[in-house]
Amino acid sequence: MVDFPSTMEIGRLSRRAFLRRSAASCLVAGGASILWSDAARAVMPMPAPAGPANEELDSYVAAYMRAMNAPGMTLGLTDATATARTAGYGFADVDLRIPVNESHLFQIGSITKSFVALVLLQLHDEGKLDLQKPILDYLPGLPIATEFGPITVHHLLTHTSGLPDYGEVFLSDPSARLVQGFKPGEHFHYCNAGFSILGLLASKLDGRPWRQCVQARILTPLEMTATMPVLSTAARDRSAVGYEPFWDDQVYPRQGRLAPAPNLVMDTTDGCIASTAGDMAIYLRMLLNRGQGPHGRIVSEESFARMATPYVKAADFSQTASYGYGIAVDTLDGHKILRHTGGMVAFASSIHADLDGGVAAFASINAMQGYRPTAVTEYALRLLRAERESKPLPAAPAIADPLDVENASEYAGTFASGTEPGMTIVAEGTRLYALDNGKRIPLQHAGGDNFISTVEGVLAQHTVVFGRAKPGVSNSAEPWPVVEVSYGSQWYVNAKYTGPQSFTAPSEYAAFAGHYRTDSAWAGDLWVYVLKGRLMLGGEPLEPIGTALFRVGNESWSPEMAEFLHFFEGKARLLKFGGTDFWRIEVG
Repeated sequence: MVDFPSTMEIGRLSRRAFLRRSAASCLVAGGASILWSDAARAVMPMPAPAGPANEELDSYVAAYMRAMNAPGMTLGLTDATATARTAGYGFADVDLRIPVNESHLFQIGSITKSFVALVLLQLHDEGKLDLQKPILDYLPGLPIATEFGPITVHHLLTHTSGLPDYGEVFLSDPSARLVQGFKPGEHFHYCNAGFSILGLLASKLDGRPWRQCVQARILTPLEMTATMPVLSTAARDRSAVGYEPFWDDQVYPRQGRLAPAPNLVMDTTDGCIASTAGDMAIYLRMLLNRGQGPHGRIVSEESFARMATPYVKAADFSQTASYGYGIAVDTLDGHKILRHTGGMVAFASSIHADLDGGVAAFASINAMQGYRPTAVTEYALRLLRAERESKPLPAAPAIADPLDVENASEYAGTFASGTEPGMTIVAEGTRLYALDNGKRIPLQHAGGDNFISTVEGVLAQHTVVFGRAKPGVSNSAEPWPVVEVSYGSQWYVNAKYTGPQSFTAPSEYAAFAGHYRTDSAWAGDLWVYVLKGRLMLGGEPLEPIGTALFRVGNESWSPEMAEFLHFFEGKARLLKFGGTDFWRIEVG
């Protein structure tokens, strides 16, 4: 089944969270925004049928794009010998009705990290790099603090350095440092800044800027002639238009409006490559051949084995995944696979390479709505393998409708705050609604007990979060009953709630609470509020570790911090989080 992941209110702050949205349809452009239209769905560009497996895949992609509100998609399939297929679906430019074709560039995001790993493994093969040597021995001027222990190249390649997941290495405050939260090697904590550091290392050891280094070491030897090593305006005419949520200050529902995103220029190696389906098929073929390219090895057999070694569990990718060097290592149907995803401001990508089955798939969507097309590449892998093995084609995975909630009745009821009415939730079959001034607001399931409004401007700033009775309240085998609901700082309970009704928060929290915004393309708005006596950043708790410094989240070892600065007239005016400056705004 295709999961519809939770919408994290602070998820627009890092490229990973950006970690934690076809006979498909035509998109109808209304000025700068787009919406799906039933009347236009029959004319959305689709590739020509090409055999039973491809027909099954095309049919699935059509349904997937419609369900996920994807403007366009590019697809590349290969085995260990040759490219099996490239295809385009939907539109590269919705307003101009330009279909996606094989020449369109899509930003591959964090899949770039595997390119970085290969370059560094080449340098290791050449005797120029010790993977176990501290990074500060190579780059002594890095603005990082290593109080928990030295960070090696190995730690950075495996996301175990202890550093926070910042998008930038060099922050706006020249005295600021990226500070560890745990001893290197103890935890997997995805870190974009770590791979930006590795790109700096590659450039130094190679003696060339990254764009020249990766071009000479990877792209040219593999004959990836269409790929751009960095994102620049030079490739704009060849690129698909990227789309992002129209309302960047609201929680995004799956079928929400989209708008063209601003052009992105970047050379940081956590995610700076743009490529085509054909070139990515070539790249995947090299992975299937364990580092062997058309004209020789890209890395030695020993170095490829290092890349594909599962060093640390990486539940960000799946419950069975681990992380190697710049790529996740997982199993699928008993086969060893390499996989990764890439999330950009306005693109989302996925690769799956079945090392045992000898097939691989790449897919990229020109929109960022919180998900990656992993279901497409995984299903493509299964189809390719079944076709090669002359087995029956597997059924397409089910695509869940996020408006369907099997246990909708568990959430229904009236929730209040003292004697004041609060929120009324109505269930009708598998659909859930919140009542707002007499109007019914359909709620979209966002994972767990979390829901988001599907109506623009109504209950749209925060996630609606239900809470259940704590273990020990019920001796039944049934799920713990829903007893509370929150929306931002608003908190309500029903008649089944037996806990405390009031909470006391430190008085200084009032100075932190408010609405903050940044002009960064990677991040939008943040709301800081007090809920049940705790200070919250979006849906994440803030744990105080200083006067105005907080740890974000529930993990005691997390390196993610939020700091409030510039207090004026009793309010903090600046929030620093994720390496980004957010300024307080009052816009109603």
